[in-house]
Amino acid sequence: MIDASPRAKLLDAAIDHIAHQGGADRSLRALAADLGTSHRMLIYHFGSKEGLLTAVAREVEARQRAALEGLDPADFWRRLTDDDLRANEKLFFQLYGQALGGTPGTTEFLDGVIEDWLGPIEARLGGLGVPEADRPAHARLGLAVARGLLLDLVTTGDREAVDAAMEKFLALYEKP
Repeated sequence: MIDASPRAKLLDAAIDHIAHQGGADRSLRALAADLGTSHRMLIYHFGSKEGLLTAVAREVEARQRAALEGLDPADFWRRLTDDDLRANEKLFFQLYGQALGGTPGTTEFLDGVIEDWLGPIEARLGGLGVPEADRPAHARLGLAVARGLLLDLVTTGDREAVDAAMEKFLALYEKP
């Protein structure tokens, strides 16, 4: 990254670390050591361990939304289910549950967790020929199916089964 802020550099390092070594269950001090910084710097930039993890999950989500634009649905699904994302997906669901339960430092995770996806999904649905009036419902359905199958994958590890289910879902959008 050129001219990246210290916060952005720490965030990138945390995303990479969690993706490859996990660590969401580690203390803030341990995460700081893993990232080559101090816990004070993490607190300064993210407020808390939960703030750091929330920032990680939100950034991973933003990167996935950006990728949605250029990929067909099957390729996008392969991207989402890539082994390199598994730890970040697990973190996503952990934070989602914590935020719903009101865990301090995580509730902002819910801001846009649904709504931020609907516009990009609706845009892709337009390219698949879904009538404009039907796109909002289809976008929610597609998001729910994808998240449900990702939760299944992080829970069971059964890639073959979730891929088969997604294949059936995507077939609904194929033109005859």
